[in-house]
Amino acid sequence: MATTVTQTIKEKLQALYALQQIDSHIDEIKILKGELPIEVKDLEDEVAGLETRIEKLKGALNEVSEGVSKHKANIKESESLIRKYDKQLNSVKNNREYDALSKELELQKLEIQLSKKKIKDSDGQITSKEEAISEAESRLKSKKKDLKTKKVELTEIIEKTEKEEEKLKRKSKSARKNIEDRLVKSYERIRGRYRNGLAVVTVKRESCGGCFNKIPPQLQLEIGMHKKIIACEHCGRVLIDDEIMS
Repeated sequence: MATTVTQTIKEKLQALYALQQIDSHIDEIKILKGELPIEVKDLEDEVAGLETRIEKLKGALNEVSEGVSKHKANIKESESLIRKYDKQLNSVKNNREYDALSKELELQKLEIQLSKKKIKDSDGQITSKEEAISEAESRLKSKKKDLKTKKVELTEIIEKTEKEEEKLKRKSKSARKNIEDRLVKSYERIRGRYRNGLAVVTVKRESCGGCFNKIPPQLQLEIGMHKKIIACEHCGRVLIDDEIMS
């Protein structure tokens, strides 16, 4: 609930500026944390993705290896049949039997050639998949190392700033109670427009401390008089003079 005590314009400006300083300190802590939470989440996703990729690659490698084993077994079976048919050729009784055995021999030789070709192709796939697995495992190791480092950094920063941030948030909430609701809403709206969160700024070197546009001399005098709340005509931030807190 906002305060109902009647305040002068100067007191309202002082309260807004005090709130801005508290919120700016909170913003600084957030900047100190920086992109670390996002980086940690991205690294966790990358690690999970690489682990899934490695698992799939190993599964595919096993399938190809099993295929090679089957082709080798087929070759052995065909070689066994060739030896069998060769022996039978020595005891054929007519041309019909000879032609039939010859066709079977030719068929088994073709089976051997086909299996050998498939084994050769599979060997290429195995090499390719083994290289992909090795590369993925190397990247995974690197990403896990980065993730561990980032998590340690984030934990240290959180431990250092958590209590201070909570304390400042309580102060910010308390400070808002001493400001009219309409001014708080306006303040929040202006803060939301800018990445640096500055809604109340001092006039520095005759310029707005937010957008750095020149402030006319007459307007500077009015700001120093504290007779009304004045916003920058360029960025909409509330303007105050350096002496406001004195």
